[in-house]
Amino acid sequence: MFPSVEIRHLLAVIALAEELNFRRAADRLHITQPALSKQITDLEAEHRFHLFTRNKRRIVELTDAGRLFVQEARSALSHTERAVHLARAAHNGSDTILTIGRSPYADHDWVSAMFAIRLPLYPRLEIRLKTQFVMESVHSVLVGEVNLALVTAPPQDAQITAVPFAPAPLYAVLPENHPAAHKERLVLQDLAKDEWILFPKRFDPVVFEAIMDAAQRGSIAPKHAHDAIAPQQAVDLVLEHVGVAILTQPTAPGFHPDGVVVKLLSDTSLCFKTCVILRADNTSRLVEEYVRMFLRKYAPQRLPPRRMELSLSPRVVSLKKAIDPSRR
Repeated sequence: MFPSVEIRHLLAVIALAEELNFRRAADRLHITQPALSKQITDLEAEHRFHLFTRNKRRIVELTDAGRLFVQEARSALSHTERAVHLARAAHNGSDTILTIGRSPYADHDWVSAMFAIRLPLYPRLEIRLKTQFVMESVHSVLVGEVNLALVTAPPQDAQITAVPFAPAPLYAVLPENHPAAHKERLVLQDLAKDEWILFPKRFDPVVFEAIMDAAQRGSIAPKHAHDAIAPQQAVDLVLEHVGVAILTQPTAPGFHPDGVVVKLLSDTSLCFKTCVILRADNTSRLVEEYVRMFLRKYAPQRLPPRRMELSLSPRVVSLKKAIDPSRR
């Protein structure tokens, strides 16, 4: 019989692959470092391949076998979670409950629009919001924990349908005495000499990598000094004069602190899109009708047509028509 792999082994390998550090991975899994090390070495010994290359017992990187293993391990865990969530949704009456993922810093108008939608075929529809960061929302959509989500710059994934409905530029938060604080058009090059405060890469990898790529093209050596998980935290660090912040959302709603200046970054490569995302194989009539209604309701924020739409899937094109009736 082929040796079995337990879920705990999948979780251990994924955590270590993402952290490349035994202490951080063990803390994340709430186990000891020796216990984590044993799980990895036992798995490698049982299956007779190495998942990681090591240098004096320190993890260096994934092997080719390790990269394939992690990819399939993530998929296996997603299918397991999806089975549980779909069963729970069926048990709870999913035809009358719609669960929607959204960022903790989502525009208040979007949230109002979601609650204001009425569908004649579903008069008793109940909306439940789940506040998550980008990758959490993507994962929740994939495993069926939420029916749809509002996500800025979602990663490309064949399992997801993503329909853009609003632009999402980046902003810089600067001390008010910063040399570029009074510039009309701020670009990334204006921040080349500063230390940068960013959201962690794991929260929004697409935006993070875009910032790093733009820096590389501009021959900027980024001084990424601090992570912040909320706009207000980033602003507090700016006020401490430890750097400048680069954010998709400049401040929390209603929060306008003294001592800093919020400037739009005009680099064209650093303007993204906020999308409604749902599973590509989601055939729920309720979900589709709700998405169409949301997009129609948010027509004032629609994005201009682009040539790239010619390569979009028929479903995305169909949903996009809900934004602009002239496309019908």
